[in-house]
Amino acid sequence: MRHARGTLVHLAALLLVLTVPGEGIVAQPLSGFAARKAEQLLRDKHSCLGCHRLKGEGGQLAPTLDAVHERRDAAYIAAIVSDPQRLKPGVSMPRVRMPASERALIVRYLGGDPARMDVPRTAPSPAVPTATPPDGKVLYAQWCAGCHGTTGMGDGPNAKMLPVPPARHHDAEAMGRRSDDALFDTIEAGGAIMNRHHRMPAFGGTLTTPQIRALVAYIRTLCRCQGPAWSRDGAPS
Repeated sequence: MRHARGTLVHLAALLLVLTVPGEGIVAQPLSGFAARKAEQLLRDKHSCLGCHRLKGEGGQLAPTLDAVHERRDAAYIAAIVSDPQRLKPGVSMPRVRMPASERALIVRYLGGDPARMDVPRTAPSPAVPTATPPDGKVLYAQWCAGCHGTTGMGDGPNAKMLPVPPARHHDAEAMGRRSDDALFDTIEAGGAIMNRHHRMPAFGGTLTTPQIRALVAYIRTLCRCQGPAWSRDGAPS
């Protein structure tokens, strides 16, 4: 009986080692339920498929997520999901804000090692070298033009891959109905927070407040318009 109990303890320990990612250890595949949950998070909650493709769905601005583990090792996958700018400064990939448990599941689904993810930082690292003031046109070309087009016509190369047409920042009538605060919040926190599509990414984890304000100011040059009168500084209350 004692020998059998000891054997069971050793088997339990072995199973624990095999299912916890670590240095030199390959994690067991996710269960079907966990894999489906990861796919649902990527497809229906987070903005990842705005740029990436998965199982035939998504954008074309970034590499496909299908079999990414065959192209990148576990450490790279964990690092690029955890903090793209730290791994590859200047890469056009924002850091998606999400609960740690969801980030770990997605990393594991893609073939990465959650144990290699850094603790999330409270302050973003600027994706573009800080200028005084930041250049909204340069920022727009890097972060917005892929979907919204270089002149804000909503005709970027990725526009046709999106579930809904991207906003036309050139449209004075449409942009004239949006306050600067609304534009800022959409860029900072993403489309979902403004009751728009979740595949519009949140850039607040990557761009600084001055950079986002520079983007808002540049959008105003594209539409040649201002926000509603009530939203402007000095407007009567």
